[in-house]
Amino acid sequence: TMSEQHSEQPVPPEAQQQEEAAPEQVSGRKRTAGWRSRTAVVAVLVGIVAFAVGRATGGGEPAAESTGGAGASAEQAGGKATVWTCSMHPQVRSDKPGKCPICGMDLVPANEEGDHEAEPGEIRMTERAKVLARVKTEPVRRLPGVAHERRLPGRVDVDETTLKTVTPWTAGRIDRLLVAYEGAVVRRGQKVAELYSPEVYAAHQDYLVALRRVERAPQGSQERSFAEAAAQAARERLELLGVPDAELQKMARARQPWTHVPVRAAVGGTVVDRVAKEGDYVRPGQPVYRVADLRTVWIQLDAFERDLPYLSLGQRVVVEAEALPGERLDARVAFIDPVIDPKRRTARVRLEMRNPGGVLRPGMYVEARVHTGNTGGEAPLVVPASAPLFTGRRSVVYVEVPNAEQPTYKLKVVKLGPRIGGYYPVLAGLEEGELVVSQGAFVLDADLQIRGGVSMMSVPDDTERGPWDDVVPVSEAERQRLRPVFEQVVALHDALAGDDLQRAKEAAAAMARATTKAADKPPAG
Repeated sequence: TMSEQHSEQPVPPEAQQQEEAAPEQVSGRKRTAGWRSRTAVVAVLVGIVAFAVGRATGGGEPAAESTGGAGASAEQAGGKATVWTCSMHPQVRSDKPGKCPICGMDLVPANEEGDHEAEPGEIRMTERAKVLARVKTEPVRRLPGVAHERRLPGRVDVDETTLKTVTPWTAGRIDRLLVAYEGAVVRRGQKVAELYSPEVYAAHQDYLVALRRVERAPQGSQERSFAEAAAQAARERLELLGVPDAELQKMARARQPWTHVPVRAAVGGTVVDRVAKEGDYVRPGQPVYRVADLRTVWIQLDAFERDLPYLSLGQRVVVEAEALPGERLDARVAFIDPVIDPKRRTARVRLEMRNPGGVLRPGMYVEARVHTGNTGGEAPLVVPASAPLFTGRRSVVYVEVPNAEQPTYKLKVVKLGPRIGGYYPVLAGLEEGELVVSQGAFVLDADLQIRGGVSMMSVPDDTERGPWDDVVPVSEAERQRLRPVFEQVVALHDALAGDDLQRAKEAAAAMARATTKAADKPPAG
């Protein structure tokens, strides 16, 4: 057939080669089309990333047609880029563009439009940045009559000079306490307890026997003389046991020896402590009661180190108590403890005051107001308490640079006196009329720290000490004695920083041993 004949016709070699190559060409075209589509997607992504980076670093301006990178762009912007830094590591400073040696990012100009460090220790801001940072300034001025009432907490205590102890003169058992509670008022010579005393019983019995022998013995006989001597010895024995004359007269008239003797108050006052209980056995001189005269009391204040410069002996202090609202009681400073409590970091200050009517009771909390301030001479220079920043022994403030084109602030090191209310007196470093940053100083310093500039953390510590500093000199021998302790402290610090628990335990044990050894060793010199 024609179809069979047509199908049987031979195929030319060129056509056969084209048919064999067609599948390979189709596959190649498909691979080419896929590669082109992936390239287009990557190009789009690269463009998006480049646009985002440009917006972040260049403020959204179109990139200059140059192959010079950031350096060329900065030069075309006006040639103002003199210092280059890393946006992630501002402590990196360079005089030419390049890569950050820490993270590898491109360096950017450090003096772009906005806030920047003008000179070491200075920071320049835009007006907008100043408003956002809420920076406020106040002038350094002299404040006549600057004064403040420092409030010190305290408590009422008994006047120890009037504190007396009621004790028995003989050993025995307390069978009865006639004053059973604290706060009771007793008179001098008042009977406060009954004591069973075998010694008094035996001495009283000997006294009565001797008196009967005296009565039976003939007048002027030797027997009567011996009886009178025995009676006198028994009486003296009772006196030594603390029996007063009034009781001896009663004991001389008694028919039977007493089994109990009274314990009497040697002084009058208020019972502030009941030491013994009924049934207790006591020895001679052992306290039964403590009695104090509350017509005068002590006020014990706790003064911190910063309060001590304002306190002096004989100084007038006003005392207020919650139990006496509206009343202001006068007192005088009678004692200032020369030693600071190492745990509470306070010194005891004792006031003495009269207590008419006993309105102030021992144990009552009070508040003392100490008047402080300038007592004469030229008024001191002061700065607001919010202005200074403290680091160790060093105090710094930020002052506004006058006649600057933009708001510019400069770091200054100052010496300040103890705080008085809302101010610090200036001892050195500032002049009257300078504008100090009273609000926002920490923001300025933090910005300088981030930029790697001169801030309060980079200012060296103050090694000069004034007359107000309490310095304890330590000899070289003392340093050598304490050196092992500090070495173990450093070892413990390193172990804790390295999260090495076992090494930290060993260092702590070694530090304890070194401390004990240093404490047992006598100080040199």
